[in-house]
Amino acid sequence: MRKLIVCNIMSLDGYYEGPGKDVIAMPLDMAFDPYFLQLMEAADTLLLGRTSYEGFIGFWPPMADQPDALPVHRGIGRLYKTLHKLVVSDSLTRDDITGWADTTEVIGRADIAGRLAELKNAPGRDILTFGSREMWIALAADGLVDELHLLVGAGVLADGTRLFDRPLSGIKLLEARPIDDSDGSLLRYALA
Repeated sequence: MRKLIVCNIMSLDGYYEGPGKDVIAMPLDMAFDPYFLQLMEAADTLLLGRTSYEGFIGFWPPMADQPDALPVHRGIGRLYKTLHKLVVSDSLTRDDITGWADTTEVIGRADIAGRLAELKNAPGRDILTFGSREMWIALAADGLVDELHLLVGAGVLADGTRLFDRPLSGIKLLEARPIDDSDGSLLRYALA
């Protein structure tokens, strides 16, 4: 059975984004990108909320072929082009998809649990989610998330959007380690 893996960044004090929904305020460094790439290479489907999809489509497509981009960014950009993207939204339609149209499917929130069950029971590789906090928190509460990978930056924001806004139980630590060439850490959990 395929796994749904959620990977999110987080500040040391538990924030997912800074004040005003500013993701740039997050204590990130370039050492996180190779981990994102590694997860993408093990997946064949990306599950994204509307906001994350719109942010990624505005950034990643040109990276695939940009000669002055870092090799890891070119790799991520190329994978974004080829991986199947499942965008969960009640406001987007198929006609709103301007980039990655041949690899993107839009599905309503009411239909995601059933579609996810189909995907998880079909042959294939991991299903991966970056960002999309509201969507995956709801899926985790329904028992549909298999693993949670938190990349914790070595910084304190003291304000912003907390990663968790409701209780989540059945969490088991699988791995905790520093990220190479970084002050950040990886916390990897199984969710029951």
